[in-house]
Amino acid sequence: MTETELVTAAKSGDVDAFCELYEIHKRKLFNYAYYKLGNVHDAEDVVQDCMMTAFEQLNKLRKPEAFSSWIYTILYHGCVSAVKEQISRRSNSDINLYENIISYDNEAEFAREELKQALNILTDNDKNIVLLCVVGGLKSGEVAKIIGLTAVNVRQRLHRSLHKMRNYLS
Repeated sequence: MTETELVTAAKSGDVDAFCELYEIHKRKLFNYAYYKLGNVHDAEDVVQDCMMTAFEQLNKLRKPEAFSSWIYTILYHGCVSAVKEQISRRSNSDINLYENIISYDNEAEFAREELKQALNILTDNDKNIVLLCVVGGLKSGEVAKIIGLTAVNVRQRLHRSLHKMRNYLS
């Protein structure tokens, strides 16, 4: 089944079709949330909330072919809320309690940290553009609708941001 067919089936009440949609998107959704939030646990929570919202609101999706950009819009707003919550938690608690602990091999961890540092040199809008385009795989037009820019502006900012990141990493 194509993604559009899965969405149509899920809208008709096919829970297995929705589960298949989740399987298709879960890794990219998690990666976006992880690099946006910088914390595995927060990323997992936001993705779970995103999928629950999508499941509950699927009947509001008008065009099944727009599922990818729709789900990333939900995730984007979930990440914005999570960032606000992180700020609130950190201002009220010891920041060391919220360190991200990952049990991956050191080389992969080093690469992840380098990427996080490279993303952190970007503005929030540019970081979102990179994450939505590169990690999420969305087209510039889809990202433009989520962020509120033109597709041309998204492409320009993506190009400049990737150039900045390459320079930082080299």
